[in-house]
Amino acid sequence: MSTTTTDKPADRPAAEQQSPTSSGTARPDGALSSEQGTTSIADIVVQKVAGLAAREVRGVHDLGAGATRAFGMIRDRIPGASASIGQGVSVEVGATQTAVDLEIVVEYGVSIAELARAVRRNVINAIEQMTGLSVVEVNINVNDVYIPGDDDEEPVRTTRVQ
Repeated sequence: MSTTTTDKPADRPAAEQQSPTSSGTARPDGALSSEQGTTSIADIVVQKVAGLAAREVRGVHDLGAGATRAFGMIRDRIPGASASIGQGVSVEVGATQTAVDLEIVVEYGVSIAELARAVRRNVINAIEQMTGLSVVEVNINVNDVYIPGDDDEEPVRTTRVQ
């Protein structure tokens, strides 16, 4: 897949500008391009990699805001439906760089500052290793704390008489 752009090199960021090769022809900078062609990575790919990497870190209970998690629980109960790996993850993907925003639920008792550092490090490493994109930022929004036994579901009430 190729795209044609008509903007001048001065209008584009330095990361997207062309650089000459040894043969004198121009090619885009970055690990995702060569004289033989370019590789583009869809947003959903980066979103899934970031979601899986964030979930690997001990202390992350779930991803997504309250409404997103509620919708995910309903979706999980539908036969044949699959959970969204990218739930709670939004990304912006450019030609050579990406930025990630995460919505996470932490487990009670975990140091949020240390958890955020570990999640950020894991997400950056996973994305850069798998895609070759440079991660410019990983923003983490902790929107809830999971307390074991404090589930949103109400217990089923039983009557004493039949």
